[in-house]
Amino acid sequence: MPLVADETHTLSAGPGGWCRAQGLRPDALVVGKALGGGLPGAAYGFSARWAEAATAAKQAAAPGHSGIGTTLSGHLAGLAAMRATLETLMTPAVYAGMLARGARLADGLERLIGIRGLPWSVCRLGARCELQFSPVLPRNGKEAAACFDEPLAAWLHLALLNRGVLLTPFHMMMLVSPATQDAQIQRLLDALADALDSLAAA
Repeated sequence: MPLVADETHTLSAGPGGWCRAQGLRPDALVVGKALGGGLPGAAYGFSARWAEAATAAKQAAAPGHSGIGTTLSGHLAGLAAMRATLETLMTPAVYAGMLARGARLADGLERLIGIRGLPWSVCRLGARCELQFSPVLPRNGKEAAACFDEPLAAWLHLALLNRGVLLTPFHMMMLVSPATQDAQIQRLLDALADALDSLAAA
């Protein structure tokens, strides 16, 4: 069975993303705009067999057919951003700092929910952490959706915003970037602790 990997959200696992960290060799691989620091762009990789099939399909397509467009279209700004990201940010040294701070954030989140006896868990993928409203980590998207509490998440987002911390405006995801400092992680943890205490008091 072919293995297709979308590393758009898993590049935080380390240099080379989740596939390299796990020693996987997918038949096809795609990376989204994270490759360019957020600018529109993407990169694709194929095994030799899949590359031959993709080339044949393109050659058989009608004139003018692209198959790739909009945010994935190539342009100079995106290419320059990708080169800068690959050369200066996606390096073992930068990842080492991100992964260490990601672990510190995950440990801090686990302490906060453990001390309060909350039936939650923390999912961590490299520099990316996410609160799950379940005592057991979900194994897939279906399980994650089933345990997600939309009103609670909305309250936590607003509570953190009122305390000067803005999370990604979906899920309960926190991503440590190359620019993230220990003081910022502690500020997030302090704000969340205060918010959870406020919720318990209510």
